[in-house]
Amino acid sequence: MSQPSPSYRLHYFPESGNSYKLALMLTLCGQTFEPVWTDFGGGITRTPEWRARVNEMGEIPVLEEDGDRLTQTAPILLKLAERHGRFGGESEAEKFEVLRWLFWDNHKLTGYMATYRYIRAFTPSADPVVLAFLRKRIDDCLGILNGHLADRPFAIGDRPTIADISMMAYLSFPKHEAGYDLAVSHPAVNAWLGLMAELPGWQPPYDLLPGKRLYCYV
Repeated sequence: MSQPSPSYRLHYFPESGNSYKLALMLTLCGQTFEPVWTDFGGGITRTPEWRARVNEMGEIPVLEEDGDRLTQTAPILLKLAERHGRFGGESEAEKFEVLRWLFWDNHKLTGYMATYRYIRAFTPSADPVVLAFLRKRIDDCLGILNGHLADRPFAIGDRPTIADISMMAYLSFPKHEAGYDLAVSHPAVNAWLGLMAELPGWQPPYDLLPGKRLYCYV
């Protein structure tokens, strides 16, 4: 007898690349979720009440699975891959590579890009010194990823995994927000994003994450 499909609620805000990772993963796995828009711009995630009720870490996204609240995107991706049998590593070597690129993305690519894009696009007076510092590090990350993808279609090999879903998220928003033209600057990364966009069920971030948006200054 087959197990009933889990019930999902995703707490998010539309500009959150980490929210997009979970929304896209669920969608690609054929799962539906109830979207729970969160007033990140209004500061609700910094309130003691929200942290006590939703996430003590004060962060978005939060995924409710059958009523259990899950936080931190990378372990949630790993959990979803295991539960739904898709986009995980198969061999021990692949599982190690998935973790290796997930950790790299969290510490490097997503870590720098999320901060850079938010300051550049969604704050009224971005400090150019801070932006230059972050951009230099993003350039290095994109160079590493571009070199890695030069001779393979996906991060781990011939098929996409949650490592790809994680790394592509912040690169999938409209290019004016971060100011990168990847087709020109990093063609292997751009080609990889094109392959990911061909996956059945793929949707761009703002289609999967509806609701009131932050004011964009660029």
